[in-house]
Amino acid sequence: MIIKKNIKVLIVDDSASVRSVLSTFISTDPQIEVIGEASDPYEAARMIKNEIPDVITLDIEMPKMNGLTFLKKIMAQHPIPIIIVSSVTTKGAMATIKAMEYGAVEILQKPIKYGNTKEDTINYLVQKIKTASKARVWSRHAKKVEVKPKYSADAILKKKKGISQPLATDKVIAIGASTGGTEAILEVIKDFDLQTTGIVVVQHMPVQFTAAFASRLNETCSIYVKEARNGDMITKGQVLIAPGDKHMIVEKIGGINVVKLIDGPLVNRHKPSVDVLFRSMANNIGINGLGILLTGMGDDGAKGLLEMKESGAKTIAQDEKSCVVYGMPKAAVKLGAVNYIFNLRSITSYIKKYR
Repeated sequence: MIIKKNIKVLIVDDSASVRSVLSTFISTDPQIEVIGEASDPYEAARMIKNEIPDVITLDIEMPKMNGLTFLKKIMAQHPIPIIIVSSVTTKGAMATIKAMEYGAVEILQKPIKYGNTKEDTINYLVQKIKTASKARVWSRHAKKVEVKPKYSADAILKKKKGISQPLATDKVIAIGASTGGTEAILEVIKDFDLQTTGIVVVQHMPVQFTAAFASRLNETCSIYVKEARNGDMITKGQVLIAPGDKHMIVEKIGGINVVKLIDGPLVNRHKPSVDVLFRSMANNIGINGLGILLTGMGDDGAKGLLEMKESGAKTIAQDEKSCVVYGMPKAAVKLGAVNYIFNLRSITSYIKKYR
């Protein structure tokens, strides 16, 4: 039986070895076809004139024209889901975050190696391509793709039963997001002031890029944003972003809300995992918590949001129309985990009143 290849991919990178690895690995999936490999944006532009890809993988630092300039041109002329392939240098990480602002939907980290085996890397790359192909990029529309979880939050943190009566009186807001989340988070928090309830965030993103993401948000927003460190207090006027290689949980120490960073297996194929953060909110914050699930692929955070709701917390899911990928919020709604379904502007308004 011949399976039609319906996801066309264009690879743009000045490194021949990177192009070769990407092409070889993602072509193993029968639903993906690499229609071209370009060493610079000008060559890529010529290829696009002949055939429009469903997904582009794009390097940032290239000769003749950098990836950011090319990305802006593509998004202005013909929006296509773009995956950034970037090094983890400080310069590369900051440029990658800028690319997300311009409309890129995902990040791949150089060197291209994920997990412990070649098969792990292939599976990771294929899932990224498939996720991007279903992303809503302005005029594009999201489609359904199932992502099967590996471990649940049980692997990191055990669930408590009943409604939690927290010792600490300060409220805490927990936000989870994945594909499209960098811009959604910015849109939600950009107008907050220093009296805003303390916020903790899990955004699916590779390690080191989370620090650049936090730095970029801090430059843009009035509220203080930083990458979380183990033991950081959760305070008003501050947003803590989970590092890209650790699970983040909320705990109480002497009546004070703090974050704890822990290692462990991937949960729902992610570290950090939204489910882990939300479970800790249900266990330790309870009725003083607000859980918000934004755009993203798969179902990470859905079960955790239900646990928060069952603990007495208020819960919000982003509406389908404003999502880049309506996966995680949809899964939460399906589970009955959501008190409110809001667009990004309404989420901001709700948080401003949540004191």
